[in-house]
Amino acid sequence: MGRKKVLVLGGNFGGLTAALAVKHELHGDVDVRVVSASDRFLFNPSLIWLPFGKRRAADITFTLAPMFESHEIDFVHAEATALDLAGRKVMTTGGGYDYDYLVIATGYRNNFAPVPGLGPGGNAYTITTLDDAIRAGEGWQRFLESPGDIVVGAAQGAGCFGAAYEYLFNISHQLRKVGLKRQVKLTYVSAEPFLGHFGIGGLPHGEALLSMFLKKEHISAVMNTGMDHVDDGRLVLADGRKIDFSYAMIVPPFIGQEVIRAAGEIADDKGYVKVRDTYQSVSYDEVYAVGIAAAVDVPWQTPTPVGIPKTGFPTERMAHVAARNIAAQIRGEAPTHQQAFGDMPAVCVMDAGNNGVIILADKMLPPRKHGLLIPGPQAHAMKLAFEKYFLWKARHGYVTLP
Repeated sequence: MGRKKVLVLGGNFGGLTAALAVKHELHGDVDVRVVSASDRFLFNPSLIWLPFGKRRAADITFTLAPMFESHEIDFVHAEATALDLAGRKVMTTGGGYDYDYLVIATGYRNNFAPVPGLGPGGNAYTITTLDDAIRAGEGWQRFLESPGDIVVGAAQGAGCFGAAYEYLFNISHQLRKVGLKRQVKLTYVSAEPFLGHFGIGGLPHGEALLSMFLKKEHISAVMNTGMDHVDDGRLVLADGRKIDFSYAMIVPPFIGQEVIRAAGEIADDKGYVKVRDTYQSVSYDEVYAVGIAAAVDVPWQTPTPVGIPKTGFPTERMAHVAARNIAAQIRGEAPTHQQAFGDMPAVCVMDAGNNGVIILADKMLPPRKHGLLIPGPQAHAMKLAFEKYFLWKARHGYVTLP
């Protein structure tokens, strides 16, 4: 029979965790291969600091191949180009690879289409990829030479609201450090129905806490609004209102990878894989998806569309569930491990420069029994410590650690 082959597409939070966890679950008795379009792991949560020179790319990335090789996992730096699901084979820019089990952890792409004028070469920056954050930092340096008003926001359909809030408060902190706080008008624009919704329905007292933060920092907020387009130095909202700026960072909505969308039956129209609570695809028992690549049902509708944040914590949880189920199938058992995305605990730290908020809830999505927001400088210290811990853990492949 030979050893079973597990092919993992993607090498960041979901792919790295799934590959190593499958190897661990089966005590090494499995062939695991990771195919990734990037040869480096990126700790995305720290991109909020990079434009201000508080981090360099080298501080928040590491090369994947040596780590995987030390765990006897084959690493291929290539991009998936086509999925033959019936034939259990993936074509890539580095050749074709067959599999017994496939884990799709291909993450996201920025979808700039809903807001013309946004995006690389556009009239506003974003920080959702390493290259985007580098460009935002170059723009920040130009802004400091000729300051003016600032807009930070999240477009309709966006799900990464935490990064928008973090960047907003980090900008406020930086303005104070360079003596520009009093002369710069700072505005937050969001599709959220209210402050602190975060794409997860909000938490008790969250709106009041965020309102207090904005008032303390003298930040104006425009909520529950879509964006029509971004001109040079001007954001035009869906209702025609205009906000002028000298610098703008806007988080766009995300979509899945085109190769996944093109696979047809497993994916929705955004390129996310439709999954069960086992993280098996709806169509194929041997195909899994984790992290942002997995489709999540939104349990509500908002006046302006918002997405759901599929962050590192739930991505790791999904990857471990998938790994346990693949290991069970390889042992000839039923894949019974499951955990719905909405039932996972919410654990997040929102950084605010030298302050922040620790966000805890018993469930990611409502209805919940418990939800708590803890403001204070300890949140900033916790985020710094977690960055160092997680990069150490990932760099060594210690995915069994919490």
